[in-house]
Amino acid sequence: MKKLFTLLGAFVLAFVVAGGVQAKTLRMAYDADPVSLDPHEQLSGGTLQLSHMVFDPLVRWTKDLGFEGRIAEKWERVDDTTVRFHLRQGVTFHSGNALTAADVVWTFNRLKESPDFKGIFEPFVSMAVVDDHTVDLVTSGPNPLVLHTATYIFPMDSAFYSGNDERGRDKAEIVKHGDSFASQNVSGTGPFVITSREQGVKVVFERFAGYWDTNSPGNVTSIVFTPIKEAPTRVAALLAGDVDFIAPVPPTDLPRIDSNDGTELITMTGTRIITFQMDQNRREELRDPRVRLAIVHAINNVGIVEKIMNGFGTAAGQMSPAGYLGYNEALIPRYDLAKAQALMTEAGYADGFELTMMAPNNRYVNDFKIAEAVAAMLAKINIRVDLTTMPKAQYWPKYDEQAADMMMIGWHSDTEDSANFYEFLSMTRDADTGRGQYNNGHYSNADVDRMTLDTLTMTNDEERAQVLQRIEQIQYDEAGFVPLHWQDLAWAARSGVNIGSVVNVMNFPYLGDLVID
Repeated sequence: MKKLFTLLGAFVLAFVVAGGVQAKTLRMAYDADPVSLDPHEQLSGGTLQLSHMVFDPLVRWTKDLGFEGRIAEKWERVDDTTVRFHLRQGVTFHSGNALTAADVVWTFNRLKESPDFKGIFEPFVSMAVVDDHTVDLVTSGPNPLVLHTATYIFPMDSAFYSGNDERGRDKAEIVKHGDSFASQNVSGTGPFVITSREQGVKVVFERFAGYWDTNSPGNVTSIVFTPIKEAPTRVAALLAGDVDFIAPVPPTDLPRIDSNDGTELITMTGTRIITFQMDQNRREELRDPRVRLAIVHAINNVGIVEKIMNGFGTAAGQMSPAGYLGYNEALIPRYDLAKAQALMTEAGYADGFELTMMAPNNRYVNDFKIAEAVAAMLAKINIRVDLTTMPKAQYWPKYDEQAADMMMIGWHSDTEDSANFYEFLSMTRDADTGRGQYNNGHYSNADVDRMTLDTLTMTNDEERAQVLQRIEQIQYDEAGFVPLHWQDLAWAARSGVNIGSVVNVMNFPYLGDLVID
């Protein structure tokens, strides 16, 4: 990897000098850096942000939630179950290998094996090479989400990831939270290469001299990425001029940054739902829907948004945000302490019980403060909470272990569609298909399972919306999870770093297109 870094650095330097490009360095700070370089190890916002820097998808979202071609130049439907993608010619990987259709098919097959991604790709039965620059993507039936899903196909360099490394490891192996070749080495087609990386300290990216998109307006030649966990420190670094771009911005500092002459603030209404899951496998009490309903009624999520989030969010009663087909306007937040206490008494738990709770302290805006508030609210119905918070690098392995009775998770629909919430958070857990991969509450309802699968082949939006809204109603009635709020998005940069043109509601900044004055 060090040798590859050195070669790539030389290519970048030659590009900048020969092309007369004025070097523009972006110093950026997020709350944490990606835990792995493997784009298929973890389905998370951090992984996808990185993927858009060092890889390129077949297609990507536009600001208005449309689609634009990237590695795929164009596409057409061949029949009810087949979409043909025509790939750009002349695309090369960071290693120097040329991209072909075989790399795209190899990537698709690897996605189908990924514990985190195979649920998304379960309806996609195969991908086949038509010729060196054409592939056919085949679904099990009519599918309304083909292009949505194609945004997650970031072609990988199959030659680079094939065979064994010097330690005898299979280069293609996917290892969750482990030591693998792909977690530490990368060869993509994206606008940036990684020239150095010290986990948790700094990652340095340089512009890829062989990048295919010569029409990109981006003029950033290097990026220095420094994770800064503490929000006040991150904001102070921006205001002091030590960094150029930060995310996320804590709600308490929005007015301060907005009023500062040297900085620019960009905000958007978000679609990421923040929730707690109640593990019915770990605790018998949580199998009683009356107890789950009591917990939901005991949590004042409107108050959390107002006091902890400073209004930077929208209190939720369901998973689907407004604008999604599954959004049901009747499902509103329902804080009612008296009702919560009555439900506990009715269920036979007037004296309450103890449970464990875990949450990250640097993944979502004010995550640990929210967890502390929820624990205090549950004490009012005699549920005594043993709360543990930790950095996300330590939290996600604990989450995968299902190490607590209640665990926080935020979810942004990977397909900008309601069914994605249910596929991963609500459906009965199934290790073979990947359904319910993040359903750590072990909520299970056969009707929810059946209807969710039905929606994956429905192409009539009106009929599909009715089914999706019915799923939301069932979960609401059974308290399948604890809805908190949809988290708004905020980014900040120094003046002249034109982030407004590259940020989006998916929170995948397209930094390859960033222009710095």
